[in-house]
Amino acid sequence: MEEYLSEKEQWEWIKAQVRENGPAVILAVAVVAAGVYGWRWWQGRLDAGRLEAGAKYTQMVQALDGGDRARALALSGELQRGYAASPYTDQARLLAARLYVLGGELDRAAGELAAVAENSKDRDLALVARLRLARVQIAQGKADGALATLNAAQPGAFAAPYHEVRGDAYYAKGDKTAALKEYRSAQTGGAQTGAGDSLLTLKIADLAADAPGAAPAGKVTASAAKTTASAGKAAAPESGK
Repeated sequence: MEEYLSEKEQWEWIKAQVRENGPAVILAVAVVAAGVYGWRWWQGRLDAGRLEAGAKYTQMVQALDGGDRARALALSGELQRGYAASPYTDQARLLAARLYVLGGELDRAAGELAAVAENSKDRDLALVARLRLARVQIAQGKADGALATLNAAQPGAFAAPYHEVRGDAYYAKGDKTAALKEYRSAQTGGAQTGAGDSLLTLKIADLAADAPGAAPAGKVTASAAKTTASAGKAAAPESGK
């Protein structure tokens, strides 16, 4: 309608609308203004929270670089208490888990990793945490728990390392046949992605030589690969695995 009115007529029409619907118009304007202000306040608070969490995570990394384990763990705790939903807190938990593993505190490491595996909004990070948790559980002598941890998620791009750690769990249970099957699946998946693993190759060679019907001449000694390789990996987990 307004395109057919002159500017004066439009102005008169607007004034008439305000007179007739004044309270409603004022309320609508107030609601819109409050919404805009609230949104900006909330965004500002989120931005400030991100900056604060990022700063604490940076301080944690610096503490680790300086060899200050106590300070690093304290900062991880501060992130968990004040910024529980921040992705920086997930990263801090992974670092804390590594410190606990290196210190032989496997129960604490498992707790940190379980928190990320179950609660992280970053799916890939959750999968990495779940993989590391399974390694820690194997080191704890909880092979069945490790298998349950691995089987509780679809690994996606992490299928190859999931197969390998699942193989470690079966080996820890004494099921060499199932372990060999998982290791071969891991090797196939790694080949498809262009990833190679010499330790995995040794595991396969050793178990294949012990398999029924294997030629004795083809046996490869790899006792180191038969020990709890998963515990060593848990102590120094690789990114992406």
